[in-house]
Amino acid sequence: MKDEKTGLLEGPDGKIRCFWHGNLPDYLAYHDHEWGRPVTDDHRLFEKICLEGFQSGLSWLTILRKRENFREAFEGFEFERVARFTEDDVERLLTNAGIVRHGGKIRSTINNAKRAVELAEMEGSLAAYFWRHEPPADERPAVMDFATLRTNPTTKHSTALSKDLKKRGWSFVGPTTVYAFMQAMGLVNDHLAGCCMREDVEQERQALVRPG
Repeated sequence: MKDEKTGLLEGPDGKIRCFWHGNLPDYLAYHDHEWGRPVTDDHRLFEKICLEGFQSGLSWLTILRKRENFREAFEGFEFERVARFTEDDVERLLTNAGIVRHGGKIRSTINNAKRAVELAEMEGSLAAYFWRHEPPADERPAVMDFATLRTNPTTKHSTALSKDLKKRGWSFVGPTTVYAFMQAMGLVNDHLAGCCMREDVEQERQALVRPG
């Protein structure tokens, strides 16, 4: 049962974790092995920011359980390929029951793929661009507790990144969506104090050679 004050939850293995996975096996595995661990692969970064856009108005669990379908539908999120999708592809994807069939989000993914090609050419890689927006350590909370996490769905850094992406023509990249992306891809470590994964994630972040 979740501790309402700490936001922590005891798992079936007796370990204490962030509450949000609810001890659902697939969601718990995502919490332990993916969420917050630093990512520098361009295609994974592109996938995540697009899937965060698809999540808008839905739960991440819904998207997570459809993720393999999304990967198949969008060519593994190789943005160089997705950038060549046409309106015929949009119509095809709108009939794909395995994904979220939202025309605006599908078209946004294709648009963002084109913008990703441009950004990678300009910056050298998506990773170099996104990691340049990693918040400095002295601008992060001293303690990541539940109250801090709950009251900060956006930050000045996610707002700045959102504004820059929009200026470059990206869509479905509001500050809340961008902050969720930053949390998931390890640009910040928002595992709660007391979560058994927080130190593991922090060690990975410390060992990471930042791209660019």
